[in-house]
Amino acid sequence: MSFYEVVTQYRDFDVPGFFNQVGDADIQRALAKDKPGPMDFLALLSPRATGHLEAMARKAHQLTVQYFGRTVQMFIPLYISNHCNNGCAYCGFNHQNPILRRKLSLEEIEIEAKAIAQTGMQHVLFLTGEAHHMTPMDYLLDAAKLLKRHFASVAIEVYPLEVEEYRQLHEAGVDSMTMFQETYDEAVYKRVHLAGKKMDYHWRLNAPERAAQGGMRVVNLGALLGLAEPRRDLFFTALHARYLENKYLETEVAISLPRFNEAEGDFQPDYLVDDKTFVQFMTALRIFLPRAGLTISTRESATFRDRNLPLGATRFSAGSCTGVGGYSEIRVEQTPQFEITDARSVEEVAQAIIAHGYQPVYKDWDCI
Repeated sequence: MSFYEVVTQYRDFDVPGFFNQVGDADIQRALAKDKPGPMDFLALLSPRATGHLEAMARKAHQLTVQYFGRTVQMFIPLYISNHCNNGCAYCGFNHQNPILRRKLSLEEIEIEAKAIAQTGMQHVLFLTGEAHHMTPMDYLLDAAKLLKRHFASVAIEVYPLEVEEYRQLHEAGVDSMTMFQETYDEAVYKRVHLAGKKMDYHWRLNAPERAAQGGMRVVNLGALLGLAEPRRDLFFTALHARYLENKYLETEVAISLPRFNEAEGDFQPDYLVDDKTFVQFMTALRIFLPRAGLTISTRESATFRDRNLPLGATRFSAGSCTGVGGYSEIRVEQTPQFEITDARSVEEVAQAIIAHGYQPVYKDWDCI
């Protein structure tokens, strides 16, 4: 069964009707299970479950310590190009936005890499907009090989690729990939993706599986919370993660929880996810997927990120810049992909993690 068949299986499921029938006993049963199923997870996402947040938080904390210890892996994003052919209504890199477009040369990438390496970071995620003619495979491969000289782990967040292209990047030193589906609601997906290859819902949906087939050690998923009904989107995100966990046993699966943040274009999301709901989502994910890494990015405030350390978070970005060329003397006036809320340095984030009784992990992987 492909993941799209899984999506189809639940696509017409009456989620609001299910939520209306969820009672306290259903939530308690879900919390008592060692391996909760999809309907248990959906019960934990229900509005009714907000009355059980304390119990959910306790179980999420216990599972996180059991599988990850009191550690938080840190990474840093490096934008190497903001050229993009897509017309995503919510994104600052939308090809219609009149922003300064920039692509780093290999020499400039090396300057950025050296500046980042001085912070102690050993996990780097390099990102581009989706403009194949500006950032072709040769450019991605050269960037990967260069960055591997400076970092223990190199991850990508680029346009969807073929299996063989993921394999080539893996052989060049890339061990992880991130691909946000943005939303699993096909109607909403069509409404907010107005131009470019990103309009192809299925091509994007299957990219994490192609990456696993291409040898990637980690695949990281996510939906942009706010584009569509968030509980439904998170349900499908978790189903996607479990599908990959079960089918690709040598691949680690992680999930990011990005809430909508300001970007160029003044896009207004149809839904807002408040802090209490965010905590519910994160704890429910940890209970359903105890082995999955959970990432909270600098979209969130410093205080909020720190408070979520005991509740399931295992990966923090730190010292982030979401524009091109933001870490060294090549910094230029630019428009970021989205606005950062937690502007702390790498050292400040690390110290906050330590202050909360956790260990910041700069490096947890070596390619042998």
